[in-house]
Amino acid sequence: MLFREVRLPEDIDPALQALSERAQAIIVLADTMLATAQRRIAEVAIEHKLPTVSTFREAVATGGLVSYGINPSADWRRAADYVDKILKGTKPGDLPIEFPTKLELVINLKTAAALGLTIPTSILARADELIE
Repeated sequence: MLFREVRLPEDIDPALQALSERAQAIIVLADTMLATAQRRIAEVAIEHKLPTVSTFREAVATGGLVSYGINPSADWRRAADYVDKILKGTKPGDLPIEFPTKLELVINLKTAAALGLTIPTSILARADELIE
């Protein structure tokens, strides 16, 4: 396994270049700075024929191959329910701690084709969303 630390946006291209020489795929961790560079990461990864896996569907919408993780929009809606309860007088300490209960699998078929990959039908059938 190879790791490349990326602290600043200008670190992305050198890190991807270094990975492209030896890696077979890229896992993009959930990080605010990396989220703002999703499109660039996808472009470079496709250029070097590297599939990417992320935790957020937005990465796949901008050209990444696959994401498997929470749906941030659903979590924000759930957080709004908590705010509503607090504003109606519920003490925050009385609210249960909740973890996401649904994970989404999103696949970008256009990216798969650009990488020369065929996604098995069994995986396609399990996907929550296919981006064409």
